[in-house]
Amino acid sequence: MANVTVIGAQWGDEGKGKIVDWLASRADVVVRFQGGHNAGHTLVIDGKTYKLSLLPSGIVSGTLSVIGNGVVLDPWALRDEVAKVEGQGVAITDENLAIADNCPLILPLHRDLDALRETAAGKGKIGTTGRGIGPAYEDKVGRRAIRVCDLAHLDTLEPQLDRLCAHHDALRAGFGQPPVDRAALLEELREIAPFVLRFAQPVWKRLKKVRRAGAKILFEGAQGVLLDVDHGTYPFVTSSNTVSGTAASGSGLGPNSTGFVLGIVKAYTTRVGSGPFPTELEDEVGQRLGERGHEFGTVTGRKRRVGWFDAVLVRQSCAISGVTGIALTKIDVLDGLEKVQICTGYRLRGKVYDYLPSHAADQAECEPIYEEMPGWSESTAGARSYADLPANAIKYIQRIQELIECPVALVSTSPERDDTILMRDPFVD
Repeated sequence: MANVTVIGAQWGDEGKGKIVDWLASRADVVVRFQGGHNAGHTLVIDGKTYKLSLLPSGIVSGTLSVIGNGVVLDPWALRDEVAKVEGQGVAITDENLAIADNCPLILPLHRDLDALRETAAGKGKIGTTGRGIGPAYEDKVGRRAIRVCDLAHLDTLEPQLDRLCAHHDALRAGFGQPPVDRAALLEELREIAPFVLRFAQPVWKRLKKVRRAGAKILFEGAQGVLLDVDHGTYPFVTSSNTVSGTAASGSGLGPNSTGFVLGIVKAYTTRVGSGPFPTELEDEVGQRLGERGHEFGTVTGRKRRVGWFDAVLVRQSCAISGVTGIALTKIDVLDGLEKVQICTGYRLRGKVYDYLPSHAADQAECEPIYEEMPGWSESTAGARSYADLPANAIKYIQRIQELIECPVALVSTSPERDDTILMRDPFVD
């Protein structure tokens, strides 16, 4: 049986939560390998809605859930999320939740710096969630991060605090802010440490053990490939690598463990925050798709920008991330449209491109080249077999496969777990 790595192949918000939950019910372990609590997954199970940010989606079904070393962890946000999910009747213990002991922490000073930078940037702001993700990754790379394992050694933390505060105090002074209150920070860490340490362990070792025992492992990515710090629409990206290759480094397992790569793709395109968006619709059709698709961020509540399906971007994402097959979500949102359009290329200063150029100015000027297809009046909502789909919806799916040069493995027809058409089983292929 194959392991499966799930990534978003657009700008995030593709419906990964539902697909990961559907797969998690058939997996033995679910692993989050990058990002932080800036990523949100919404699960709808038997009519009950769960909103997760840090917790892997497997936690709801009782599957062993692992937060890998590639994640930046806000321990206070985690405690709040655990309390909320437990309030919905989900038991969370050290038996079904494990946190990498080498996972870096998001501290209050990271949230402060995130907000100060975005405010000062004015029109040049990137559109972060303000949760300290970027500054925490900066400190990890700068070798001054406080990690989960440090919570067990707070009495000897002073040298690390010296390095950390020397960096942040200088930045804060530039914004006219006082130095970090080290005593208050230490007190906050002492208070949260017992909660985090009960789940802490060398997860690479546990994953190695369960893999040798034949367990099926599901690697759960956050955000989307187009937000990757290397391959996304830089600088309007997240602060981590969101491509499938990160599953290996962010979990502690090797690259031969990641298995089938499933790219989650919405049947249209959305984006939250700033940055280029060639197929963005600012007309009545865009308004309709946004309303029917309930396009608001799970974490931020921000309204998502909406546009037609961009086959150029998805083809690029599939190539960069080695996608084996895609899961097409929210096709039911397109029900009732007389015509649908797919972007097949860009026109930039008289030249046609079959990829998105790297420079932000070029990206902003790309004009989409569309192929128009007939829509369908019949409903796709709740369909559970390919034969139940309208003929024009099938033609739309087939054309997407051709344009992105990648097969469709799953089709999701509603937020409900079981409203899923399986065309290729990732755990078997």
